[in-house]
Amino acid sequence: MGDTLRSPTVTTKLQRLAEQAARDPKRVFTTLAHLIDEDFLREAYRQTSKSSAAGIDGVTATQYAEHLEENLRDLHDRLRSGRYQAAPVVRVWLEKEDGGQRPIGKPAFEDKIVQRAVAMLPEAIYEQDFSDSSYGFRPGRSPHEALREVRTRCMTEGIGWIVDADVSGYFDSIDRTHLRAILRQRVNDGSLLCLIGKGLRAGVMDGGVLQHPETGVVQGGVISPVLANVMLHHVLDVWFAQEVQPRLKGRSFLTRFADDFVIGCEREADARRVMAVLPKRFARFGLRIHPEKTALMAFSTPSARQGSAEGNGTCDFLGLTHYWAQSRRGYWVIKRKTARKRLRRTTKALWGCVPPFTQSSDTIVSIYH
Repeated sequence: MGDTLRSPTVTTKLQRLAEQAARDPKRVFTTLAHLIDEDFLREAYRQTSKSSAAGIDGVTATQYAEHLEENLRDLHDRLRSGRYQAAPVVRVWLEKEDGGQRPIGKPAFEDKIVQRAVAMLPEAIYEQDFSDSSYGFRPGRSPHEALREVRTRCMTEGIGWIVDADVSGYFDSIDRTHLRAILRQRVNDGSLLCLIGKGLRAGVMDGGVLQHPETGVVQGGVISPVLANVMLHHVLDVWFAQEVQPRLKGRSFLTRFADDFVIGCEREADARRVMAVLPKRFARFGLRIHPEKTALMAFSTPSARQGSAEGNGTCDFLGLTHYWAQSRRGYWVIKRKTARKRLRRTTKALWGCVPPFTQSSDTIVSIYH
């Protein structure tokens, strides 16, 4: 990211912002854009990855750094005067876990600096609001912690049912009108929202064709993770904690990493109720729960069913399949293995085809871990 220490001035600004947000959870911040000065842009530059490919303008991080101070000064002048315009992102396609393709956008390097600078402001505010159930793209949190949370909650709270949900094309289907309305409940600075809007409306260059999608945030954009988290914080996290859990009869939990989440319920009736209301909730905000990739599964402790794991469901989360198995001491515990679909694509990528393995899935998994 960079070899210099973080700017103490920027640190002070963000700490003050975080303290104000924590002190008053209902405060609406209306003057934020003025905080983005040259020092703020320099810090954003420091945090921006220098290793990724150039965007549509062909300018690399190395080239931008050759006249860094001049470039940052000019960028600040354009931001302050309103002359700044984001360039279209270049779209590339990567293989998804389900065998499909995922669009990834490559912004111009300067636009990444702007996005990083803009993102630091709502991040400082929303980090005080975000739920403990949210783990994706947050400082000090990791996929390992999310996986540990699912395992611990299922093993210690008598969780018998898992709602394994999938949001169809989440990043591409985010309704920008809803997103803006949600942001304005906490961040209502017209200049800052305008900068966010410029990035969203810049367009996408896909195969030489310039497109201007009316929905979605660019997957691969620097600011996209915080926008996606803000959206699901409102649509899912707060709603589940305040509206759903108080109405359930048994214990329950939600664990989310970006748009990948699972909901665990102690009672089947509760889980079925969640399954019924989840698509309706998401539809209110223009989002869709994929009916074929969302499932309700029995996931109770095998000892509760006469000591047999036969017929018990599994839970796929963050590319790993969770399942009940006996430990060496004979206790029932939750173990994890690479999801079968992911394993198949991994071996295909390594061998050019799917080899006729005779080993069990668990044996093959051990080879790659």
